[in-house]
Amino acid sequence: MSKLWGGRFTKQTDELVEEYTASISFDKKLAVFDIEGSKAHVRMLGTQGIIPTEEARQIGEGLDKILSRIEKGEVEYSVADEDIHMNIEHMLIDEIGPVGGKLHTGRSRNDQVATDMHLYLREKTKKLIELVETVQQAIVGQAGSNVETMIPGYTHLQRAQPISFAHHILAYFWMFERDKERLQDSLKRVNWSPLGAAALAGTTYPIDRRETAEALGFEKVYPNSLDAVSDRDFILEFLSDASILIMHISRLSEELVMWSSEEFQFVELDDAFCTGSSIMPQKKNPDVPELLRGKTGRIYGNLMGLLTLLKGLPLAYNKDMQEDKEGMFDTVETLEGALSLLAPMLETMEVNKHRTDSSVKSDYSNATDMADYLAVKGLPFREAHEIIGKIVLYAIQEEKYLLDLTLEEFKEFSELIDEDIFEKLAPDQVIAARKSEGGTGFDQVREQLKSAEEHLSF
Repeated sequence: MSKLWGGRFTKQTDELVEEYTASISFDKKLAVFDIEGSKAHVRMLGTQGIIPTEEARQIGEGLDKILSRIEKGEVEYSVADEDIHMNIEHMLIDEIGPVGGKLHTGRSRNDQVATDMHLYLREKTKKLIELVETVQQAIVGQAGSNVETMIPGYTHLQRAQPISFAHHILAYFWMFERDKERLQDSLKRVNWSPLGAAALAGTTYPIDRRETAEALGFEKVYPNSLDAVSDRDFILEFLSDASILIMHISRLSEELVMWSSEEFQFVELDDAFCTGSSIMPQKKNPDVPELLRGKTGRIYGNLMGLLTLLKGLPLAYNKDMQEDKEGMFDTVETLEGALSLLAPMLETMEVNKHRTDSSVKSDYSNATDMADYLAVKGLPFREAHEIIGKIVLYAIQEEKYLLDLTLEEFKEFSELIDEDIFEKLAPDQVIAARKSEGGTGFDQVREQLKSAEEHLSF
């Protein structure tokens, strides 16, 4: 069959041009959504009397048959038909005859493809929100088992203060909670209907855009037809949200890589999420978190690619915009895979409590509490800070930790220090004392954990 748009042309399209400009190799992912939009459109054409009701019914049934074949994997797509829209329309005409050509009445591929992408991204965004919650569930599970597990807290990757392991891992819960909220909020922009904007200027047919929007579950219709067919802000917003989400995944992955190393030994990742070496039999490599970390650049690239694509485009639709899909598809699939792996990896991770507890007893991260101890006794904090700095230096020179010093040694630096200093410097007491809201104190962490559980919707 000749091109559906070929009436104005006197030559066949060059074969290389067909291959280069065709998008069917990737936009076939939109097939189900394209048919969903077409069914809503043709029902509206029938109810508005734009085409006979019987023909609208016939077209709808034809689309159902094509959808069934697509779902069974029985369809072969043609590069000559360029994209998913023309492929399906050709299939429809082959299925029911020339009446299938009436499907495209009152619309353009421009509003058709925009509608497909809105439908696709709406479904995928909702799925990603669910996947983020599975990761949050795994975090809550680990936190619940490790409220009183002690771990060194770091700044500048240097030992800073001892904290609860649950407090550390719950920091990622709240990062993912914000990611989830961003995705949920983005649905407000995704859920606009461009259908009926036609090529760029609307149509002369008496269509009802509200009817198709309602049928497809959209909350609004674009008020401007030019904007409707050229807007890709909703994809940019998704890619932006995705970039922040993968950044959070990458940060957590980096910690898992470090924590599972011989130097840290804080956690043991399940064998199912690690691989070995082809030459070193002792190796257990954290390949999954490493690859999750590596996927970050891929998603960032998709965002920058679309931003660059759109920056110089005049209104309305331009063929450049065919390049808007692959990055979106890739980002969705990359995130689906990452989140689907991250949840069970966290859930099955073993925390080496003996190692983490011993780590907080072999550093000087309780020094701040000693300074606070002197400040509470009336010494200005800056003076207390200087005194404790000297005590730490002395301990380092003596190859001791603060709890290894005697009371006599402490008193050489300040007579304000009494026997109760040893209780104050115990790591569990250092952690428990941080009772400010959002702090690492064990009771505060339990409150935080309760709040996290309440934020989960299932």
